[in-house]
Amino acid sequence: MSAEEKSLNFIEQIIEDDLKNGLSSDKLRFRFPPEPNGYLHIGHASAICLNFGLGIDYKAPVNLRFDDTNPSKEEQEFVDAIKKDVEWLGFNWDKECYASDYFQQLYDWAVELIKNDKAYVDSQSSEDMAIQKGTPTSPGTDSPFRTRSIEENLDLFTRMKNGEFEKGTHVLRAKISMKANNMLMRDPIIYRIMHAHHHRTGNDWCIYPMYDWAHGESDYLEQISHSFCTLEFLPHRELYDWFLNQIYDETKVRPKQREFARRNLSHTVVSKRKLLQLVEEKHVTAWDDPRMSTISGMRRRGITATAIRNFANTIGIAKRTNLIDVSLLDFCIREDLNKIAPRVMAVLNPIKLVITNYPEGKEEWLTAENNPEEEVMTFREVPFSKELYIEREDFQEEAHKKFFRLTLGTEVRLKNAYIIKGESVVKDAEGNITEIHCTYDVDSKSGSGTEASNRKVKGVIHWVSIPHAVEAEVRLYDRLFTHENPDGNKEVDFKEYINPESLKVITGYVEPSLQTAKELDHFQFQRLGYFCVDKDASAEKLVFNKTVGLRDTWAKVSEQ
Repeated sequence: MSAEEKSLNFIEQIIEDDLKNGLSSDKLRFRFPPEPNGYLHIGHASAICLNFGLGIDYKAPVNLRFDDTNPSKEEQEFVDAIKKDVEWLGFNWDKECYASDYFQQLYDWAVELIKNDKAYVDSQSSEDMAIQKGTPTSPGTDSPFRTRSIEENLDLFTRMKNGEFEKGTHVLRAKISMKANNMLMRDPIIYRIMHAHHHRTGNDWCIYPMYDWAHGESDYLEQISHSFCTLEFLPHRELYDWFLNQIYDETKVRPKQREFARRNLSHTVVSKRKLLQLVEEKHVTAWDDPRMSTISGMRRRGITATAIRNFANTIGIAKRTNLIDVSLLDFCIREDLNKIAPRVMAVLNPIKLVITNYPEGKEEWLTAENNPEEEVMTFREVPFSKELYIEREDFQEEAHKKFFRLTLGTEVRLKNAYIIKGESVVKDAEGNITEIHCTYDVDSKSGSGTEASNRKVKGVIHWVSIPHAVEAEVRLYDRLFTHENPDGNKEVDFKEYINPESLKVITGYVEPSLQTAKELDHFQFQRLGYFCVDKDASAEKLVFNKTVGLRDTWAKVSEQ
């Protein structure tokens, strides 16, 4: 890649500068380092697209490395889900790595730190350590155990490893400076005792490395050239470099940590802890609930990998955190689904329509195009009969002049079918309309080429033939949160903003071509929005999730 080929973002400029300053292009290697303690979300998707996108642009390998240093919160389920998400987004990793692959090497290096008098075992309580660490404006004070002998530290650390001590009795700390301006440099913890089963190493270890120790050293072991993190890790860079200094061999690539800003999405939360809360407290059904900001939830809702990648590329990389309006994501979803989703007919709020002059018992199959965006147009056959369902909103007994759908005495075209005219209605005892009676122009069949078929009417409405209609459960999803930044006010519990109308489940009717639709098949229900088949669907029961409407109605509601 060269600066002449395209405008570079600041991350790409860092790489270009390193290449100009002597880094060989065959030494470039990137990584995506998730912690397997939950499902990936839309924020992770941006990081995935960044790192794997750099790998594609620079023809460099990208590792998928799991930061599995906290067995109390990590599970194989999360590892499997993360791998599935990365693959689904369209990316392939070079090596599948785990921090746990390096536990022995990390331990050996920690022993070397002790031998070089750069680490010590501290036996204070966590409360005492917090007090002793000082504040951002006042220096810390040395631990009373900071002067332990190397021999005593080695003995205690070995016994920590062997499981002789209870959790919380000892930690291993780096010996840096308790007066450092950066509080992360004030003798940070390297190891803590945890008697917890690890999903990969079992019960082999009773001590586990802290993130700051494991991360940079893992980058070094994998010879990662550039370690890109979000902005909250900027203060950690000094510690990242200090740890590397202790083990760095000048004949090898030295990883470089650099930071980019999170791009938060409106009306969502992306904290794994808070997403877990939503699941555990049953505000949603699971991690893959279609209202969740998780990649698995978005996939289940019907959002495509292409749409997410396009969204990530559109918002780009920045140095300053900002809030991206979710309507931009919706735009990317519509833009992709418009190209790939077949147009079908479905009625979600049905009312019966009877064509009184259509022959009793007759049915015909009409030709309908699948998607006008296709390069080579394809078609399907749709059944038509005397009795149809139409949307209740598409009829008014008495309507104003700007109502261009069906009313008594006016004409509309039934999509792919005939022109009909409203004649009368049937009402129940409460005065509610239960049936609409109309007549059709027998010569007005769409595509027949007759003069009547070319006649212009003001409205076109969709429909489903009642004898052929397939009943379906339809889940109408909306924003999970009513506030654009539900996590923005630390004084207010983010759950206060949960939208009580985020899910409505209704029964609708779809044309019979959808009877064989499979999980994650996408469709545009004409005039209604984009929908996909949910995993709960079966041969006996169709279930559709609403992915997104045909236009952004939320913005209009928000402005009122």
